[in-house]
Amino acid sequence: MDEQDFRRHSDASLEALKRSLYEAEGEADFEVEENAGALHITFEEPPAKFVISPNAPVRQIWISALSTSFKLDWSEQKQDFELAKSGETIKQLVGRLINEQLGEEAIRLK
Repeated sequence: MDEQDFRRHSDASLEALKRSLYEAEGEADFEVEENAGALHITFEEPPAKFVISPNAPVRQIWISALSTSFKLDWSEQKQDFELAKSGETIKQLVGRLINEQLGEEAIRLK
């Protein structure tokens, strides 16, 4: 995948994720902000911050959450970014991480 394709896929994926997160903000205690092309999810209790950002040189979306770095690759089959280790798409993974942070099944990203 060239950089232009990566940018197109990552922009669309992050925009869809952002919309889903905005919808879910009312269901749980977190805030979503976009800053310099990255999404920041901030939690007050327990305090934490997740950062989701595209990494064009390696054609991945990186998620820093729960003291771990998750690196997602584009899946032609799923037409989405996925975590190869678990097969989760970006929305599935972010939803799971938010629920783990909150300690409950508070949200489901659509």
